[in-house]
Amino acid sequence: MSGDNCFEILDKIFQAKNPQNIENIKGYTIKYGNIIDNNKNIVDEVLVSYFKAPKSYTTENMCEINTHGGIVVLRKILDLCLKNGADMAEPGEFTKRAFLNGRIDLLQAESVIDIINSKSEKEAKTSINQLEGHLSKKIHEIKQKILDVMVNVEVAIDYPEYDVEDATNEQILNMLDSVEVDLKALENSFDNGKLIKEGIKTAIIGRPNAGKSSLLNAILKEERAIVTDIEGTTRDTIEEFVNINGIPLNLIDTAGIRDTENEVEKIGVKKSKEIAKSADLIIAIFDSSKELTSEDIEILDFIKEKNVIIVLNKIDLKTIIDEKNEKLNEVSKNIIKISALNETGIEELYNCISKMFNLNEINVDNEIIITNLRHKNLISKAIENVKKARETLENSMPSDIIAIYIKDILEVLGEITGEEVTENIINEIFAKFCLGK
Repeated sequence: MSGDNCFEILDKIFQAKNPQNIENIKGYTIKYGNIIDNNKNIVDEVLVSYFKAPKSYTTENMCEINTHGGIVVLRKILDLCLKNGADMAEPGEFTKRAFLNGRIDLLQAESVIDIINSKSEKEAKTSINQLEGHLSKKIHEIKQKILDVMVNVEVAIDYPEYDVEDATNEQILNMLDSVEVDLKALENSFDNGKLIKEGIKTAIIGRPNAGKSSLLNAILKEERAIVTDIEGTTRDTIEEFVNINGIPLNLIDTAGIRDTENEVEKIGVKKSKEIAKSADLIIAIFDSSKELTSEDIEILDFIKEKNVIIVLNKIDLKTIIDEKNEKLNEVSKNIIKISALNETGIEELYNCISKMFNLNEINVDNEIIITNLRHKNLISKAIENVKKARETLENSMPSDIIAIYIKDILEVLGEITGEEVTENIINEIFAKFCLGK
């Protein structure tokens, strides 16, 4: 519980073994006792943690009841809290209060949900860095560069009789150049940040019975997809997230690509092509025990401009095509031979993915990496305002017009940290949280 009255509510339902007035209980302490109902019956033996304002997560008075658990006991204690004056928290309400009370900024608040949802060590570390305020500090440094020059801009506007405009314009130009470099570095980091957060969107494509589902099962080390000798078994996509050598992969097994009269399978083939178009990586799998068919050639033509690893499957059988095949080499030099059935060559596939994306070379300890699309879009918007301010300056517009665009940069950066953000955006962000966070 958090809020002005939380200790009063607690006092009605908690009987400590060594009772004390709340004024005498220090923050960051734990007391042992029982939760009791209105008839003084013991509900559970518990430990209660006390946090006194402003030294708490929300900066308000807070307490935590640690029970033995179990659905019946938990519901009973929750019911007692509510009957004695507490309200149910909204999603993310504790973190929202921490933000609204000024303990953390919006960047740090958003990092909490990113930590909770982390699917890899790199993503968790990047989120922790943001929680510690590394990105916030960088944004404030950029804002300070702008504010240092804005003082002179305001002087030029308020006191035009003093001939300082030329000197001020040179300062503005230097500042805009420096700010643009900083912002572009953050914007460019999103390419890696997106892969760290969402995983490398990896489409496994090929014609029916090439071994797509067998490969998915081999990577996941479980029978996730149905494997049969019947062509066209996979009609819809199967999506799984897997962490391989520290690299997050969002694996999508697609329907076999071929000409078909079956309406359901046609939809699956269309969907496969759409997923391949938007994928970060395509694993194109071919049956090495058979000559390339017209359908195989069509697939190769379709994926020419993408990041592609060609997998020659079924090397446990007599091979007809190998890594020297001219048609394959025209599309990609990354050609791996495997047997999905025997799980041979899978490690080589992992190594190839690692080399292609170099995610393990990203130093999340020392680099500031943007992983949030909201932040990236706002940084891109700030860069556009930098360009508009520069154009205005180069066109010899009055100082007050230049100042408008410079203030726009500050306003957009304020939206990132939460200083200029609207209530609707705040509510939208915290709606993504779970209860109790």
